[in-house]
Amino acid sequence: MPFASVPPTSPSSQPALLFTRVRGQVCPRREGSGGQSPPDHATTRVKATRRALIALAGVALAAPAVAATVGERWFRTSDGVRLRYLEAGSGRVVVFVPGWCMPGRIFAPQVEALSRRWRVVVLDPRGQGGSEVPREGYDPTRRGQDVRDLLAHLGGGRVVLAGWSLGVLDVLSYADLAGDGRIAGLVLIDNSVGEGAPPPPRASRFFQNLRQRRDATVRGFVAGMYRTPQDAAYLDGMMPVEASIRLLSYPRPREFWRDSLYAVRRPVYYAVTPRLRGQAEAVAQRHPAPTVEIFETAGHALFVDEAARFNASVEDFLARKAAWS
Repeated sequence: MPFASVPPTSPSSQPALLFTRVRGQVCPRREGSGGQSPPDHATTRVKATRRALIALAGVALAAPAVAATVGERWFRTSDGVRLRYLEAGSGRVVVFVPGWCMPGRIFAPQVEALSRRWRVVVLDPRGQGGSEVPREGYDPTRRGQDVRDLLAHLGGGRVVLAGWSLGVLDVLSYADLAGDGRIAGLVLIDNSVGEGAPPPPRASRFFQNLRQRRDATVRGFVAGMYRTPQDAAYLDGMMPVEASIRLLSYPRPREFWRDSLYAVRRPVYYAVTPRLRGQAEAVAQRHPAPTVEIFETAGHALFVDEAARFNASVEDFLARKAAWS
């Protein structure tokens, strides 16, 4: 799905953003004008019937071609960093956290589709997208606290937290810090949750290449996230190299993520590509309220490659499974 990412902006007042459907695809435009998974950070089908999911997808695709007005908002974390989030829709809240170095606008297909019924909030984590780029705070505890600070800023009751890639770990770090009192459910997208045996170690020059040939390394990294062609604008405004490397080196054992997940007793939707099939099967067996789905032909950014299918599954999870009260 072609999707043009708008380059990150400085922390200042910006025109509203619109996400517009173009021939069944979602593209962002201005009004008026979690990356591949970190190394070693993880089959049952979705319990809803395939007929129900197809019906939900059909409703989404058949909806009128209206633009979702997206507001840019700001809040300050408890350590004084100014972070941006995008917001659209009204009602119960679902918060998306993107992966390594990625801007929140990567979730444009979800904002456009889900904001018809839900209040959709998309965080630009520190150093990413349009948020401030501080020198410190690129560790799981601080990033989990940033999510906690965002929820305090938003107010209200329970939310569904959705994390992709590194965002999965940020969401689980929040759960470890704050418990599941404000969690109605978790949506965990294509990252390890520490189940099963770790993959065998492999030699990698990724960090060295990132320092020495940043643009080419990042270009190859981003291109590898998709099975569908994407716009090169995703490369604009990437994080400083050393901060990026710190984010790929979270100092936690694998078991930390597994234990954090199973401490959350709320429903979980775990959407993965085939490389994480074994972890998905384990979650389906061991979590008290699991829904897992394997996206057999999608890339790491499965919510872009197969947006209609993913959105239908999340819509079903929000409507029928999340523990809102």
